[in-house]
Amino acid sequence: MRDAAYAPLAQEIRSNSAPNFLFMHYDAREWQVRNLLLVPRHFLSLSTIMKQNPLRETAQRHGHILCNIMLSQLPMDARIRIVSEGNIVPPDVVRNEWHRYRFLREKRHSERGWTADVLACVRRTRRRVFTAKEFYAEFSKELADLHPINRHVKDKIRQQLQVLRDKGILRFAERGAYRQIRWCPECGHDLILSVPPEGIREPLSCPKCGVSLWA
Repeated sequence: MRDAAYAPLAQEIRSNSAPNFLFMHYDAREWQVRNLLLVPRHFLSLSTIMKQNPLRETAQRHGHILCNIMLSQLPMDARIRIVSEGNIVPPDVVRNEWHRYRFLREKRHSERGWTADVLACVRRTRRRVFTAKEFYAEFSKELADLHPINRHVKDKIRQQLQVLRDKGILRFAERGAYRQIRWCPECGHDLILSVPPEGIREPLSCPKCGVSLWA
């Protein structure tokens, strides 16, 4: 999603003063809002904005550097639905999703970025239960590329998995293994008791509203 100038937004992220973002998809013929997403500022980090090349000399503002907000880099939890396919999501659900990750606001931008990036990888894994070893093998290189200054990537991943466990986003399944606690973005239902047994490969759907969470 294209945004404005890179440098001001990057500075706002560093100073924890970035704005919240609303992204709207609407039906122009029907004059109807179809989808409205809220991205809280506490999910934004330098790894979620991409610097573009400077504008060409023929452009009115040549040399100006814009940026894109990489929505695909954000975890599912960061894309809070306010309107979904024309239906208004209950306000209590929106508020609950917002408050679930408010702890990120207290972190410095670098730590916040690590937590959000590890959470994004957790949400992309196809396993409901995964080991730290599996996670390292699948995501260490990607996270190292996102955070090139850090020389101890596995240690940092282990730390962030612990943070997510402490905040109730993950649970220990057994020694060295984690179980995802999937929070339904549609109705707010917590699926920890509804996770099907291992070996079932069908997509996991919310038992309350039917939204597919593993497609």
